[in-house]
Amino acid sequence: MGSDTKVTVYYGPLAWFEKQLGKGSRRYLLDAVNERDEARRRIRHTVDGQERTEEEPPAPRPDRLVAMSSDYASVHEHAITNFVGLVREINPKQLLLHNPPELIHTQLDRVFKTKVESFTYPVVTRDTLIQFRDGFADHLVGQQRVRERMLAALYPLTTDRRAKPVVLMFYGPSGVGKTETAQFINGLLGGKLLRKQFSMFHSDKFASYVFGGTHSENSFARDLLDRSSGVILIDEFDKANSVFHSAFYEVFDEGVFQDKNYRVQLGPALIICTSNYGSEDEICQALGDALRSRFDALIPFEPLSQDEIKQVIDRLVDGRLEALSLHERAALNSDEIKSLLHARASSTGNVRKLGKLVDEVISLLLVRAVLDETPDPTVATVPDDEETAA
Repeated sequence: MGSDTKVTVYYGPLAWFEKQLGKGSRRYLLDAVNERDEARRRIRHTVDGQERTEEEPPAPRPDRLVAMSSDYASVHEHAITNFVGLVREINPKQLLLHNPPELIHTQLDRVFKTKVESFTYPVVTRDTLIQFRDGFADHLVGQQRVRERMLAALYPLTTDRRAKPVVLMFYGPSGVGKTETAQFINGLLGGKLLRKQFSMFHSDKFASYVFGGTHSENSFARDLLDRSSGVILIDEFDKANSVFHSAFYEVFDEGVFQDKNYRVQLGPALIICTSNYGSEDEICQALGDALRSRFDALIPFEPLSQDEIKQVIDRLVDGRLEALSLHERAALNSDEIKSLLHARASSTGNVRKLGKLVDEVISLLLVRAVLDETPDPTVATVPDDEETAA
C-alpha cells in the first residue's frame, strides 16, 4: 500500500528547496512515472511449448522521491486527480514535494502523515526603514513626498501585528521612478523581485494565468509560490481588463490568492501596483470603490522639474562613462555631453527615454572618435525636444 511513506511538502523558491534536499540521493517523480509507463507499454509473447521467460523484477523502492514545482505540468491530469494512487504504486520511503497544487496536498493529507515546510520571506524591519530613508535620494531624483509616504506605508510591516500584505498603488506619468522605487525597496530586503507586467496580457491566456487553467499552464499563483522576494510588483495594473479585478479582492484584503489549482498565503508581504492614472478620482472611476478601498495607500509620483531632469541627465552620463574603458573615456568630455543634453533634452521627464538618449549620444561621439570624423555642424548631436518626447 505504501501507507508508511513519509511526505513533506515545501512551499517556497526553488533554490531554497534545493538546499533543503541537500546532497543525498534522490529520484525524480517524472523519471519514476516515465519508467512505469514504459514498463506498461512492453508486450510479452508466449509461444506454446517454450518456457515462459521470467517476469521483470519490480523496480526497487525509491528512498527519496522528489517533485519540483514545474513537474506537475508534465503529469497527466488523471494522475493529478489520483495522485495518492500514483504514490502508492511507486511506493517511495520519502516523498518530497515542491509547491504542489492544492488538490495534491489535500489528497496526501487524507492518507499520509504530511509535514509542511515553508520559506521565510524577507520582511521590513526598522533598519530597512532607515536604509530606505537615507538611500532614497541616491536612487531617485526628486519625489521627496514619495519617500515620506512610503515610510509611513512600510511601517506596519515592521510590527508583529501585521499578518497580511501592505498593498500600494503608485500612480503618475511614465518614467519618473515608480518601478525604480519598488526595485530599491526590494534590493534592501533581498531576493529576486517578482515583477509582472499586466500590459503584456491581452488574450484568453491571461484568464488562465490569473484564474488558473490546466496544470500544464503557467499561473500567477504558481509564480507567487516560486518567488524568493517579499516584494511583488504588478506593473501597469491599469492596463488589465476590469474583468480580472475580482481576482485580487481576496489577496489585497486578506493576503490569500487562490485560483483553480493553487492557494497561496502571502503573509506580511509588500504588493506594489503601478499605473499611469493621473489622480485618485481617476483611480476610483477606473477600479471602483470595492477595489480602490483595498489599497492601503495611493502614492502619487510627480513629473520631474527642469532642475531634476538635469540632475537625472548628470547621473546617467556619469554612470555610463564609468562603465566605459579608459580609452573610450579619454575620447569624451563629460561636461560637454551634459551641456548638450541639458540644452536639448530638458523637456523630457521620462528617465527611461533619457537613458536611451544618453546612450545614443555617447555612442555617436565614440563612433566619430573611432572613425576620426569631424562633426558636421549641420547635423544635430542631440535630437530635438519634440523627437525626444515622442
